[in-house]
Amino acid sequence: MTEEIIVRQQGRLGHLILNRPRALNALTRQMVEEIKDRLEAWKDDHSVQTVLVSGAGERGLCAGGDVLSVRTSALEGRPEEADEFFGTEYTMNSLISQFPKPYVAFMDGLVLGGGVGVSAHGSHRIVTERTRMGMPETGIGFFPDVGGTWLLSHTPSQFGLHLGLTGEHISGADACALGLADHYVPSDRLDELAQALETTPADEAIVAVAEQAPPSELWEHRPWIDSAYAQDTAEKIVAALQDHEDPAAQKAAETILSKSPTSVKVTLAAIRRARGLRSLQEALNVEYRLTHHMMRGQDMPEGIRAQLVDKDRNPQWSPATLEEVSAETVDSYFAEPAGGDLGLRA
Repeated sequence: MTEEIIVRQQGRLGHLILNRPRALNALTRQMVEEIKDRLEAWKDDHSVQTVLVSGAGERGLCAGGDVLSVRTSALEGRPEEADEFFGTEYTMNSLISQFPKPYVAFMDGLVLGGGVGVSAHGSHRIVTERTRMGMPETGIGFFPDVGGTWLLSHTPSQFGLHLGLTGEHISGADACALGLADHYVPSDRLDELAQALETTPADEAIVAVAEQAPPSELWEHRPWIDSAYAQDTAEKIVAALQDHEDPAAQKAAETILSKSPTSVKVTLAAIRRARGLRSLQEALNVEYRLTHHMMRGQDMPEGIRAQLVDKDRNPQWSPATLEEVSAETVDSYFAEPAGGDLGLRA
């Protein structure tokens, strides 16, 4: 069997390479545990001054978590296994955000879902002209987790709600403009940068290869994004998008209506609530609650079936419309699980 994570220590650099290229480097529980354990070890290892995470293959850093195994656990009546997976993953996300040394992430190619969690909480987030970043979870009956609610709640204006509800992919330039990335580096210079990190402090090595990011195309849509997503309910947001003259706004409405209505409403509430939290750890604790309840619902197994198992792209959501998802239902997802909260601390 091939190692799912390749661990290299060269010079001052500890390098973690996600190594499931055929699965777009989707994170398994074993990979999450390995990353967590390595970071714990390197935190106090003076021979490691910088950590780098990158993805094997040509398609990207990571396209998410291994949701197929999560679905199997739910369908076979073992949702507690999914609780354990997400609890471990969220602990890893928290550790990345608190890591005391430079944590460099090569966010090249696809960076989706769990791939955002393993990169966007780091101190030095590198995007390229190939970056396609997104949190597409509402399309599988889920929500932007791995700290996604925290990240999206801290983007300028209403961009986070747009990205969270639609699951739209953004470019590296967009990520820089929205504060989701720090540096723009041409993809053909990443190997050079990785080699430089073995002998050179992270800031110095990155400055030598970084370029000014191109203008963000998404930013040009700010007027209608700001006005539409300021509406107080999901139904009103969709109506405002439908009524706008810009075809991009109308397309956004169509996209939202194709997602799980429950996921859309829970995501809207979660991102707005995250704006009032004090730390990523508080947001991850809330996300653990949401995950616990969603794993015991209908839409997530159905969404994964439609997108990744049967691939018919025709999920049968329940409830089927936004209007059928009550405020009381949304609130129930934020209730403390019977087994207790995750309990992360800043």
